[in-house]
Amino acid sequence: MANSFDLPQNAALAQTSAAALTTALSGAEIATLHERATDAAANSYSPYSHFRVGAAVLLEADAQQTGEIVAGTNVENASYRLTCCAEQSAIVAAVALYGPKIRLRAIAIVNLNHAASAPCGACRQTILEFGGPETAVFYPSADGETVSTTLGALLPAGFNLASE
Repeated sequence: MANSFDLPQNAALAQTSAAALTTALSGAEIATLHERATDAAANSYSPYSHFRVGAAVLLEADAQQTGEIVAGTNVENASYRLTCCAEQSAIVAAVALYGPKIRLRAIAIVNLNHAASAPCGACRQTILEFGGPETAVFYPSADGETVSTTLGALLPAGFNLASE
């Protein structure tokens, strides 16, 4: 099945669309996302890796809510395979609070280990399930700077089915 969206194939176009999108968010919204993600990371259950990650999602406003921010943290498991990423925890919490029709406007990922922390492939696909190529994504890079991009730039060929 084909994707239902076209994404920029050119890196310069991807950066331009990311910059345009992130300017649609206010500085206060971006700061609050980072603050909520940082607070969530402090509650990380990571006794094996000690890699403490938090994520916060900004929901699109609709009849159920007014653009709430919902946070989550990573929860490890001794088998590692059963570990739940912070991004997925935040999205699951948002679905539990507001229902399955939520839409993501933005997501911020932070970690308390001062390491690069882009969303993993599974998280990118989960973000796509409730967002779209235009969803703003903020995450720490290897040099400690915050990367501002879009999901479309991070997941140019995401698997997307038409929902029923």
